[in-house]
Order: sequence, then structure tokens, then C-alpha cells
Amino acid sequence: MYVEVVKSKIHRVTVTEANLNYIGSITIDSALMEAANLIPGEKVAIVDNNNGERFETYVIPGEPHSGMICLNGAAARKVQPGDIVIIMSYAWMDFEEAKHFKPAVVFPDTATNRLI
Repeated sequence: MYVEVVKSKIHRVTVTEANLNYIGSITIDSALMEAANLIPGEKVAIVDNNNGERFETYVIPGEPHSGMICLNGAAARKVQPGDIVIIMSYAWMDFEEAKHFKPAVVFPDTATNRLI
């Protein structure tokens, strides 16, 4: 049996931009991506703590150590700059493996979106 579990989580970062006129995705500071074990193109779930929106998109890397969290395309309509979001990815794995798996969870400084 396989189960879907949290693989990566960036907990409570601040949206820095919302760019409606972009093809789509979320641009994330690549230093945060690396710390959270996320790769370009990976599917992520986004939860907006300010308005309750939940949606999915894919990741593109931003400038390292820039603090950038930018929702692009249609997702830009779901957030406002300044909103606090949680970014998560999931992975399917064998049930026994999942019992011992430890996700990469990152708690950046919410004011700067940089690693503490």
C-alpha cells in the first residue's frame, strides 16, 4: 500500500509579489527551495493564512537569499502582497517507509522570508 505524505514545507512566509501577467507558478527564493528540498517544476500546495485560499501550482526558482515569494498567473488573484502563506509538497511512498520518513520543514523569518 502507498500513502501520500508531506515531503516539504515552508511554514509562514510573506508574499512579496503577485504577478498576474506571467504564465503561471510560484517563484520561491532558491535558498528556501534548497532548504525545503523542493525542485524546479515540483507541484506544491499553497495555503493563504490571511484569506483561507488553498490552491496548487508548480515551483520556479528565484534569486537566492532574496526572500522572493511571488505568485504568478491566475494564482496571483488568490493572494495579496503581504499575505502569509504556507507552501507544501507531498510524495507517495510505501506505507512502511512513510512511518519513518521525516519531511523537510523550514521556518523562515516571516518579515524577510530568509532562513533563520
